[in-house]
Amino acid sequence: MASSLFRKKVIPSADAKDEGASGELLSRHLGVRDLTAMGIAAIIGAGIFSTIGNASANGGPAVVLLFVFTAIACGFSAMAYAEFASRIPLSGSAYTYSYVVFGELIAWIIGWALIMEYAIGNIAVAISWSDYFTGLLKMMNIPFLGIKGIHLPEYLCMDYLSAYNAYHNHFQEYSRGMLNNSATIEGILAWQKAPGMGGYKLIFDAPALFIIVLITYLVYRGIRESKMAGNAMVVVKLAVVLLVICTGFFFVDARNWSPFAPNGMGGVLKGISAVFFAYIGFDALSTTAEECRNPQRDLPRGMLYSILICTVLYVLIALVLTGMVPYYDLAVGDPLAHAFAAVNLHGISGIISMSAVVAMAGVLLVFQLGQPRIWMSMSRDGLLPPLFAKIHPRYKTPWFSTIITGFVVAIPALFLNLTAVTDLCSIGTLFAFVMVCGGVLVLEKRKDAPAPRFKIPYINAGIWYPLIFIGIVSALLFTRTEAMQDFLLSRKLQSPESFVGAMSPPEQFEALKKCQDMNLIPLSFYAKPNVLINWLNSQTYGEQTRVMQILSKENGKMYESGWEVFRHQIPVWIFILTALVFLYLSIRHRLSLIPLTGLLSCLYMMSELGISNWIGFALWLMAGLVIYFLYGHRHSRLNKA
Repeated sequence: MASSLFRKKVIPSADAKDEGASGELLSRHLGVRDLTAMGIAAIIGAGIFSTIGNASANGGPAVVLLFVFTAIACGFSAMAYAEFASRIPLSGSAYTYSYVVFGELIAWIIGWALIMEYAIGNIAVAISWSDYFTGLLKMMNIPFLGIKGIHLPEYLCMDYLSAYNAYHNHFQEYSRGMLNNSATIEGILAWQKAPGMGGYKLIFDAPALFIIVLITYLVYRGIRESKMAGNAMVVVKLAVVLLVICTGFFFVDARNWSPFAPNGMGGVLKGISAVFFAYIGFDALSTTAEECRNPQRDLPRGMLYSILICTVLYVLIALVLTGMVPYYDLAVGDPLAHAFAAVNLHGISGIISMSAVVAMAGVLLVFQLGQPRIWMSMSRDGLLPPLFAKIHPRYKTPWFSTIITGFVVAIPALFLNLTAVTDLCSIGTLFAFVMVCGGVLVLEKRKDAPAPRFKIPYINAGIWYPLIFIGIVSALLFTRTEAMQDFLLSRKLQSPESFVGAMSPPEQFEALKKCQDMNLIPLSFYAKPNVLINWLNSQTYGEQTRVMQILSKENGKMYESGWEVFRHQIPVWIFILTALVFLYLSIRHRLSLIPLTGLLSCLYMMSELGISNWIGFALWLMAGLVIYFLYGHRHSRLNKA
């Protein structure tokens, strides 16, 4: 039984004919320019138009350092993907690579984890697209047609769970006039106005459904149509990004860049999930290997070019944004549009909102393109039913997998509020990156591995990694000094969400007023939602402790202790122990430094995502293992062989 769980696929040749169930092949239309455009389309999306705001509010102008660090980590991972793609030019991405290197069980786990990146990640993108689209409709002004803003009913542009929670948790604040959170107010109005029967209401996100159906149809029709649409979206996105950089440069106030890291490295590292989410997507290119004209040459170039271009643009945008407005004023859902509105450039703000709609659609396109090809590869191997691998006779696309992907994304996007999906998407993707980098380290030792056309330059980790390890330990101690003091005392400061959430609305109001009277919080923060929580999250550990001590009368429980402390440290200890193991392996086996650095940097970013995300990821993997043992293990092609 144990041996069958780790049975490996034979490393295939560059010809994919053996992979099709009945000789059915995909159409080859993609070159390096198309792949670079697809990579940019996938990377420049929800991250740069949305999550960069909170990352900048936490880290200040120093968030550019986090963009550079994340780009380096993604660059190392992209080089690992590129080497694999040049050795194994087949669809399936990290799933196929893991099947060759680690065996069937690990390959299934990777394939299941990638669903979190492509399908589940697209749920968040679809919901975000809906928010931008409805906002754009409200801005529409056509006097000669008598149109002054198009306002959809609240219950047709919001998910059911958000409306339910808003009404049942905040209606009392709303009725007293104490609520200033616009999203919560919209949820209450949606619940009140929605048609229904008894306690059930008809509430769903109609724009999200519309864009998912449209993109799924486009992907269903063929790779050529998807390529043309993707290239057009990239032109629009790059034009708007360059407009933001060039125009915003003239409104930069250098005083906003001081202090450069107002909340220290702890504040910068709070943005890891948001910044990494801005890079997710380049690996989707590896799922199109069988649709590339020359995958062994073009895939490595497409991935590396797209990361390099996007990193330069991200750093410039972050510098412009934090120079145009104070960093703490960027904790909004549309930071680019907000920054230009703050300097009275409302016309450009509207253009940015319009381009965000195009950018989100581009991300949806690439991810909807990637997920069906993962399922197609798993079906070819017998781990999923054969229907998932069927190719449309006319359009030459995996038609059934494409339709199922549409349903998997559309149905949850209609009804669920997946606020944690960014972290879950990031942790699933980082796990895949870790396995791909580890796979390169293993594959280098295999004598039957075909010679790659792209090879990662070899640097002896046995010489350099001990110095890197010392730097890792020193950095952890430097950035976690205050937290380690409480760790040694077996206590941990409550999260701002828990601390403030334990207060009643009147107590929250009084606490906020007290902080403003003592000049702890700027008066300009008053009208913003969740202001006390957002401000506390933007502060250093020491400042949070000081403010909570001042507010301790409102909430006496400042600290967690015991297991609640230790469980938050588990991801960091996993990272430290793994780094220690590789210290030994790098010296003994003279491992290659670049894939090893990629593995550890991605694992470190996983450790910063928090224990709750690890638990959610573990539960997701357990659900996948149930499906594997019920179906995949028995129907595997290797099992039949």
